[in-house]
Amino acid sequence: MPPRGKQGVTSAAFPANMVSTMATLTEHLIKLTDHRERDLLELTLAKALIDLVPIQRVVIARVSTEDNEKRWLDIVSLDSRGGGKVVDPLRIDFQSLPRLEDAYDRLRSLRGRQEIEVAWAGEDGPRIYYLPLFADSRADDEQGVIEIHSAGLLAPEDRQTIEQLHHIYRNMYTLLAYSDRDALTGLLNRKSLDDTFYSAVLEELDGILEDAKNEPSPGKERRHRVPPNYWLGTITIDNFHLLNDKHGHLIMEEVTLLVARIMNSTFRTHDRLYRFGGESFAVLFHCPEEALALGAFERMRANVEKFSFPQVGRVTISAGFTRVLADDSPSTALERTEQAIDFAQKNGRNKVCSHLDLVRRGLFGEVARTGSVDVF
Repeated sequence: MPPRGKQGVTSAAFPANMVSTMATLTEHLIKLTDHRERDLLELTLAKALIDLVPIQRVVIARVSTEDNEKRWLDIVSLDSRGGGKVVDPLRIDFQSLPRLEDAYDRLRSLRGRQEIEVAWAGEDGPRIYYLPLFADSRADDEQGVIEIHSAGLLAPEDRQTIEQLHHIYRNMYTLLAYSDRDALTGLLNRKSLDDTFYSAVLEELDGILEDAKNEPSPGKERRHRVPPNYWLGTITIDNFHLLNDKHGHLIMEEVTLLVARIMNSTFRTHDRLYRFGGESFAVLFHCPEEALALGAFERMRANVEKFSFPQVGRVTISAGFTRVLADDSPSTALERTEQAIDFAQKNGRNKVCSHLDLVRRGLFGEVARTGSVDVF
């Protein structure tokens, strides 16, 4: 007879391999629900699928849009032998990505909101399963598919495990999206900017863990080394309070929504777009040079100027942007963008100003520094 007590009952009720599987599943569920950043969820989901289901490879791909052209961006790619990659969307070369129509089965799954199974060597041969990342219609930056490669037909219990993990991922994504999105526009909020600044905008990937160990001292902001080609800009609706007094709060909420939509259509899918409340917006993106960053904000300014806002007519914006410096915190970088916006508004509004350019021209009467080294 098996020994009485908790250990004996467990052994009799559950085979050893089942107990091991349950423990592993529990560990992955904890990891999936332990995150506070949506950017890490895809990697955690991919790892769970590789560990818990007998598959060869998993890819999580999102739709990326630039100038109304849509392409596939493989965010995470892992295989059962330990290989794989994780892509920082802020740093991608858009033109090198495959076009949406170049992956027909992915597109079928995405547009049909359904699972697609493709086998090419008979009923028991290798196959790929395509699952839409979300069951409902989402904005471009949230559309995507899960691509699962297996050596043969997956057993019903494996399909069920995939479905359960997928469901948990969706629930966690929705919860986190609710916490880091602006309720009116759906753009990211100020808290999300801080999170991205301290995680995505880092100079070296292998420095992330080391930096994470160094907690900020009381009363001081956390600082990290960041690449010189990240840019942060803020945008404000000109004469917002006068327009609000004239047209009313509800009309100006509609104006705010439309400005957010113009931002979404002007900037790239993987650029980070924020609303800080009221008439204030922000953009964080990766760009090789100042002239290209200026061009992006100028397109935004022109698109707003030529848009006819219902019941309001012409609306303009002012924008200021800065390169993210090596010893920046979110507040120090935002302070420079606000200085640039203030200059734009005092000099006619409907302008885009680069803080870098204003300092070069001596209009602020000071030289920006990184430590003790002049950057100009």
